[in-house]
Amino acid sequence: MAGMATFNLSSASSSIYSRPSLPSSKASSLFFSSRPSILPMQRTPFRSRILPKIYAFSSNDIKVGSNIEVDGAPWRVLEFLHVKPGKGAAFVRTKMRNYITGNTVEKTFRAGVTIDEADIFKETKQFTYKDGSQFVFMDLSTYEEIRLNATDVGDKTKFLKEGMDCTVLFWNGKIIDFDLPITVKLKVVDVDPGLKGDTAQGGSKPATVDTGAVVNVPLFVNIGDEILVDSRTGQYMSRA
Repeated sequence: MAGMATFNLSSASSSIYSRPSLPSSKASSLFFSSRPSILPMQRTPFRSRILPKIYAFSSNDIKVGSNIEVDGAPWRVLEFLHVKPGKGAAFVRTKMRNYITGNTVEKTFRAGVTIDEADIFKETKQFTYKDGSQFVFMDLSTYEEIRLNATDVGDKTKFLKEGMDCTVLFWNGKIIDFDLPITVKLKVVDVDPGLKGDTAQGGSKPATVDTGAVVNVPLFVNIGDEILVDSRTGQYMSRA
């Protein structure tokens, strides 16, 4: 009959786990438990589960150019004034323009009240040409065209030139407005040659530029000169 190997469980357990000897009953329950061994799980670092912060917009954050949503419509803040009266709560007085209707109103907000920001998306489009009463803008990366009616463009036609990069504003998937570059370069096509003055005293004269707009320019500006004009105010800035 084959020989039978004999094992000393206490010594084997002691040598494997390098722990002090325990009574056989405790050793048996410790090292031959029917429960599977469970290793500690590695937790995902907490920083990877942090969500981006969402900052609330309040009336205290209002400034010129802020886009806010009031009564379900997008508005652009044109003017604002923070008022702290001697008595009563502080408030913010604003002058705003409705992007959709073009109407301008004055509205007052209590200081610190939460306001919805208008979710307005901006894209750069190049004005390429005019097709009848429509103005055609193109996305230079996709070559997709969009068209605006003359009523949508308004008096911005005074300084709008072909090849000019403009910022088109979208709200709820619709075009609501566009912005010209702040500084535009225009060419003087006509001035009154008989108008004279003292250039040292800063005299000015009306000049017609290539878009058809009339700009007051210094007396030294002549036909053929290129000038820089602020498209927001229509004021002469300098020679180009």
